[in-house]
Amino acid sequence: MSPIRVFIGFDGREDVAFSVLAHSIHRNASQPVSIAPVMLSQLGGVYRRDVNPLQSTQFSFSRFLTPWLCGYEGWAVFMDCDMLVLDDIARLWALRDERYAVQVVKHVHVPKEDVKFLGAVQTKYEKKNWSSVMLMNCAKCTALTPEYVNTATGLQLHQFKWLDDDSLIGELPSRWNHLVGYDPPRKDASLVHYTIGGPYFEEYAQCEYAREWWHERELMLAVDQRARAAKAS
Repeated sequence: MSPIRVFIGFDGREDVAFSVLAHSIHRNASQPVSIAPVMLSQLGGVYRRDVNPLQSTQFSFSRFLTPWLCGYEGWAVFMDCDMLVLDDIARLWALRDERYAVQVVKHVHVPKEDVKFLGAVQTKYEKKNWSSVMLMNCAKCTALTPEYVNTATGLQLHQFKWLDDDSLIGELPSRWNHLVGYDPPRKDASLVHYTIGGPYFEEYAQCEYAREWWHERELMLAVDQRARAAKAS
């Protein structure tokens, strides 16, 4: 059984978000999972874009290197770090469909605010947040070379202009990218996206699914004191 390959966007300003998300994936998974950060410090010489004043995270564009990181073979999942997985990632993995190059939740998302977490500009464009969770058929994403990712515009990347046709974009169930603060509240979300700001920011500490995030963090930090005492003795 090959591991489910998951790439998570890494932003040094949200270290804790990456760790809690990874923990939630592993804790709920019924199959082996391989998780790697898309981390700029590990992409030296490959990722060479200057910082764009409109990008809200360090992985805004580097996410599109996921197929290259996989050698354009097999499938992979990319997701932003400001998320929490409450379901078995194997259920998402089971939705892979060879007809498509990429599968996403096709949000109709028009933010009302102009600023989001850490003072980032809230940009508005067609297909917004489609690329925040991507199930990628890497062999059909060969247009995403490092050269293209380094030179394409943000809209070319996030609006999937690198595909020949939008028919190559498959649709995932909405529960696999529930937008907190935008989508109507629900109790059956499989993946929660704190797109405006995560519970680890004071101003969003009481947002929907905040309690679940803090519970996951507690589980991640927990130490079995009895096992520790037995080892010490």
